[in-house]
Amino acid sequence: MSETLQTLKNRRSCRAYQPQLIEEEKLNAIIEAGTYAATGMGKQSPIIIAVTTKELRDRLSKMNAAVMGVEMDPFYGAPELLIVLADRDIPTYLYDGSLVLGNMMNAAADLGVASCWIHRAKEEFESEEGKAILKNLGIEGNYEGIGHLILGYAVKDPAAPAPRKSAYVYRA
Repeated sequence: MSETLQTLKNRRSCRAYQPQLIEEEKLNAIIEAGTYAATGMGKQSPIIIAVTTKELRDRLSKMNAAVMGVEMDPFYGAPELLIVLADRDIPTYLYDGSLVLGNMMNAAADLGVASCWIHRAKEEFESEEGKAILKNLGIEGNYEGIGHLILGYAVKDPAAPAPRKSAYVYRA
């Protein structure tokens, strides 16, 4: 089996991270993989925000937890994250952003970096605080938060993949 297919089959979401940052070279490779995701009509509607400072990471964690109505860390201790937003003016923006996140999850797995897609980016960046963060970063436009990709090194090895359901594929 090809290495690509093996990575796709073995990638798992991680919910317990070690505190150390991932290497810059790996982070850049993961981001680059996101930029090569397919997008509707090649419009490249998504943007990626790399959050590598503890201050912004912790602020976003609190915002995300508030959306859920909890006080836990929804980023599971991951030291850094990538946020994908996409331009609502492009009809395929939601799918485009989802593909960016998928590419980055698979690239991370290939590089030995644990990851997990965390929701509620939409709510975060629709808030006044979220809009202020974007403005402070120089981001303007009609963007919607698609998701966060938390990144780091797993506390423990992931479990084996669960068996696939029997009615996953239908052929015609």
